Amino acid sequence: MAKGKKLIKGTWLKHEVALLKKVFSHMSTKEVADKLGRALKSVQAKASKLELKKTKKYLKSLGRK
Repeated sequence: MAKGKKLIKGTWLKHEVALLKKVFSHMSTKEVADKLGRALKSVQAKASKLELKKTKKYLKSLGRK
């Protein structure tokens, strides 16, 4: 995230949740957090609550099974 850019706090908006659902599976969580302007922990918590997972293809690209 760029210096001086404030993080969004509080309730997630519908368009933020939609974007999270769209990109979470194939982007790093850090990239998603930066794109949304939210804290990494916030994105991790929301993704967990929504039961979002990374794709096998994405994990394999990271060298994971």
